[in-house]
Amino acid sequence: MKPRTKRGLAIVTGLAVLGIASALVLNAFQSNMVFFFSPTQVAAKEAPLERSFRIGGLVEEGSIQRDEKTLTVNFVVTDLAHKIPAVYTGLLPDLFREGKGVVAQGKLGAGGVFHAEQVLAKHDENYMPPEAADALAKARKGEMPAGAMTTSAGEPLGTKSYGATP
Repeated sequence: MKPRTKRGLAIVTGLAVLGIASALVLNAFQSNMVFFFSPTQVAAKEAPLERSFRIGGLVEEGSIQRDEKTLTVNFVVTDLAHKIPAVYTGLLPDLFREGKGVVAQGKLGAGGVFHAEQVLAKHDENYMPPEAADALAKARKGEMPAGAMTTSAGEPLGTKSYGATP
């Protein structure tokens, strides 16, 4: 074989190996990527049905129902415009409460019920993930939907100052 042919074969082989490695890395990255959606986006059917994603908002007042025999908890996630029922089996964070911020990761099941695999609660009075804060801010700009929850002081639920910075 001529040196020119060997060099060309080495370049083609190197490019093929580099292409395969790049494809494997991008595939792994894509399969581990989890997107965030607000309850309004889930209600508008923007969320994927077959893939895991995160939903964030507030836990609706009076929506937590615990099964006394198992660790299953039913609750509703709201952005004050739309409500998405969710179910989770496992131990919940200590800060998980009605009227507080929550981000849950899982899949949307039949009937529009979100089956959470992981539940994260807001860790500080002044912090909420930027995506959840934006979704709540957009919901607050419009009119309060009929039947929207209010606090004991009569103000809309979730009107406490939630900054996007920790």
